[in-house]
Amino acid sequence: MDHMMEPSLNDIDEMIVHEKMQAALEHQNEAWADGMADGIEPEIIADAAIALAMRETIRLLGEEGAEAMLTSLRERMLAGEFSPERTLQ
Repeated sequence: MDHMMEPSLNDIDEMIVHEKMQAALEHQNEAWADGMADGIEPEIIADAAIALAMRETIRLLGEEGAEAMLTSLRERMLAGEFSPERTLQ
């Protein structure tokens, strides 16, 4: 068997993380839709989601870890990663 064709452990880890991210996004989309169906405004849902994410991030990583995550998110936002007009290639 050709070892060049086998995925590396790093590749497998990346695929697992990608699959988990997709599952997490599906859960978030369902929660968002449930909130909208209950008449909650999108900006309130977004604020609640961000507040919960920050509390959990600080609990898991501390304030410095949360700050690093915010810095990364800001850079990704400025790069257009979250823009609805962005097209994936």
